Amino acid sequence: MAKNEMDPQRWKQEVLKKYPSKIGKKREKSIIVHEGPGDIKQIQANVRTIPGIITQRGCTYAGCKGVVLGPTRDIVNLVHGPIGCSFYAWLTRRNQTLPPTPESPNFMNYAFSTDMQDSNIVFGGEARLKQACREAFELFKPKAIGIFSTCPVGLIGDDVHAVAREMKEELGINVFGFSCEGYKGVSQSAGHHIANNALIKHVIGLNDEHPEGKFRINMLGEYNIGGDAFELERILEKCGITLNASFSGNSTMEQFERAHTADLNVVMCHRSINYVAEMMEKKYGIPWFKVNFIGAEASAKSLRKIAEYFGDQELLDRVECVIAEELLNVQKTIDEIRPRTDGKMAMMFVGGSRAHHYQELFSELGMRTLSAGYEFGHRDDYEGRRVIPTIQVDADSRNIEELTVERDEEKYRARKTEEEIVALGGLGFNDYEGMMVDMAKGTLVIDDLSHYEMEKLIEIYHPDVFCAGIKEKYCVQKMGIPLKQLHSYDYGGPYAGFEGAINFYKDIDMIVNTSVWKLIKAPWEAEPVIEAEYAA
Repeated sequence: MAKNEMDPQRWKQEVLKKYPSKIGKKREKSIIVHEGPGDIKQIQANVRTIPGIITQRGCTYAGCKGVVLGPTRDIVNLVHGPIGCSFYAWLTRRNQTLPPTPESPNFMNYAFSTDMQDSNIVFGGEARLKQACREAFELFKPKAIGIFSTCPVGLIGDDVHAVAREMKEELGINVFGFSCEGYKGVSQSAGHHIANNALIKHVIGLNDEHPEGKFRINMLGEYNIGGDAFELERILEKCGITLNASFSGNSTMEQFERAHTADLNVVMCHRSINYVAEMMEKKYGIPWFKVNFIGAEASAKSLRKIAEYFGDQELLDRVECVIAEELLNVQKTIDEIRPRTDGKMAMMFVGGSRAHHYQELFSELGMRTLSAGYEFGHRDDYEGRRVIPTIQVDADSRNIEELTVERDEEKYRARKTEEEIVALGGLGFNDYEGMMVDMAKGTLVIDDLSHYEMEKLIEIYHPDVFCAGIKEKYCVQKMGIPLKQLHSYDYGGPYAGFEGAINFYKDIDMIVNTSVWKLIKAPWEAEPVIEAEYAA
């Protein structure tokens, strides 16, 4: 049997029998052989990684500071903890920003930390944190300071929220804290939730002024990796759509503060930002729906959804003109590259939406996705939001505060009547169908992929490209398979929108068609491998 023809059920059983029986039973629930969009099976997700298994995941702090707040340029993101934590979440995702003038505040290039030492662990670090806030204010005069807790801070009990309240009064700026200790959740996802909560509690709704524009939207869950946001801003401006706020690529505190004035929220990364979308709808009356600007056809579909929501014929016509113009170059590039990529195979294990979104781009190149999964996804990211009522809340999820949001009687404004929402029901308000509905029958869906499972996927199926993150990059490439980072894009991008799709086509063409990978032998090809399995 050829390497890439093993039956997925057989692959699953071969992998599971190598684990101790108890571990195998747990992992079995997170490895699904997909039966097609008409038969969505339940997958185990958002549960603790089994101790001893090497995983792709990051920590709660990384999701809060590194993902959601990291791309905001005019806030001092002060990490209360050892210096290593601050360094770990410092520009590792290649978030870009573009201040309007050279004099405009931009603190993204700095790594702010209290640099806790042993004595602070023993005697407490609150005094050190206060001094760091004062120094940051004196040196940079920021509009806001965010304080991020790390693991030792939670263990010794420093009250970052009390310090934040004191510093807010003393300095006269917005200072707020995040209880985002790394151990607090099972993955980065908990940090996303904590960041969403803090933004709705401390920032959104503070400024009623907004940019002029007939069609104002907020873009949620877009982080300007490799310049993605710049491409989306270009397209939206070309269509006549005003970007009121971005969460949080190329963002500012002013954008967050005025986010409640938008007419529509569109959500890119469902996992990291759906909490804010839901809370803003309840508090301010802003509807939301899911979009995807990864892939040319997906971008066109998303623009049409936005135009249909506003229902303005001039906007609808303008969007169609923009799509037609942009697709000319896209199709020209596809026609050139697709003969070299057609039929090739990809695997992707990344994020909480990217493993879904990027399947669109690969399909435009004629490539098929054999296996995909998330690092920090929940069941609804796989199966769709329809399963949310059936998801059992466990002890780890209870660690994260569930805010009870009430309507703001002063600032609430229903953007659409109930009748209008029903009439526009095809736009998918408050909904996401998940990744599995778009995957082919016989594909493997794997949550929280282990290193061993990754090796076996590559050994048996030998994909033409493997998409993941930096922790997997060099392991995979030593096996003779190119790896494309979809957390940071390596040195590429932008990949969003129409010009981004063209960039991606060209990069993937170079990656999968270079001959260098044929010169690398995987460890099991170069020397004998001794394998064992647990007795029943």
